[in-house]
Amino acid sequence: MNSRERWLACMRFEAVDHVPDEEFGYWDETFAEWHKQGLPEYVNNNGKADIFFGFETKQGAPVHGGPIPGFQYQVLEEGDRYRKIIDHDGATKLVYTDGTSTIPRYLRFPIETRADWDEFKTRFDLTESRRYPSDADWQKWKSAVASPERVLCISGGSMFGWIRNWMGFENAAMACLDDPAWVEEMIDYITEFQYQLLKRAVTEVRFDLATFWEDIAFNHGPMISPTMFRKWLTPHYKKLTDLFRANGCEFAIVDCDGNINCVVDCWLDGGVNVMFPLEIRGGTDPYWMREQFGRRVLLAGGVDKTQLIAGKDAIDAEIERIRPLVEQGGYIPHVDHRVPPDVTYENYLYYLKRKREAFGIPEHAPWEERRELHEWAKT
Repeated sequence: MNSRERWLACMRFEAVDHVPDEEFGYWDETFAEWHKQGLPEYVNNNGKADIFFGFETKQGAPVHGGPIPGFQYQVLEEGDRYRKIIDHDGATKLVYTDGTSTIPRYLRFPIETRADWDEFKTRFDLTESRRYPSDADWQKWKSAVASPERVLCISGGSMFGWIRNWMGFENAAMACLDDPAWVEEMIDYITEFQYQLLKRAVTEVRFDLATFWEDIAFNHGPMISPTMFRKWLTPHYKKLTDLFRANGCEFAIVDCDGNINCVVDCWLDGGVNVMFPLEIRGGTDPYWMREQFGRRVLLAGGVDKTQLIAGKDAIDAEIERIRPLVEQGGYIPHVDHRVPPDVTYENYLYYLKRKREAFGIPEHAPWEERRELHEWAKT
């Protein structure tokens, strides 16, 4: 089986030679720590790590569904401890000058009033030439993916997660109460834009997987209620997933951290059938999902990252905890978010070894035999 065949069969609860070998990724600080512990210095981002560790990957489409022009990273002020910046979402915030990853102090967001929104939405222009490659490059790409060996993905964007980023958590939450019509207007506008943008791609290319991003949940649930979710988001998801499925795209996945248990049915009814990354300490329970929704729900992630910190015995126990779910099918096991720097490189290698042994994933050729295939690894 090639990677695409394996992934599709797994998600259809069909027989596979082994479960797909995938992982989510790593924080930047993790690479810095692991370089001290034996990871080659040239493995310094998630793309290179996928190749180094030998993971299966997916292939995306060259369609730009975000705001154009985007926001450029700018340093507004530089202090001894803090740096005042504008980030790629257009938010003004304070971050540590030493690069420490933590929740920043936000000062302003690009959308705080309806007037801001009226200006902001002009960045979603369907006639913008950068939405698609040139006709020649688009035809070349279509030819290259005519017989894909990897899962072929199309991004459906975001319904509420983008709005949360553009408005800030508090502003977005208050808007849901104070001006729900405005929230609905923004969701409707974004959805209609994505629908019109993606019609060309999905009618010209057969995709396997539509991808969505939200990240709107915490350890006690999402920032909007299931009632709000079902009213505002579910029908808009359904509009896009109906378009995708009418053109042969069988699966739709959502990336949402935190505890999503109470809105899984809202996503399922909206046509999103793969939940990811199943953050265990966040409260998400993949076993509960499978018991509640059976084969309607497909799963990816669900390996508790904190058990990789705890050590080898904990890793062994975690592999056994997920084994029954793997054996059911419709589930791809991997760490439930990016691997943090307090997971040692030794523990991570042990986790990969145990996961591959437990689920029949074959070992790859030694890195030194594959290294010469990659220019970035020859330094």
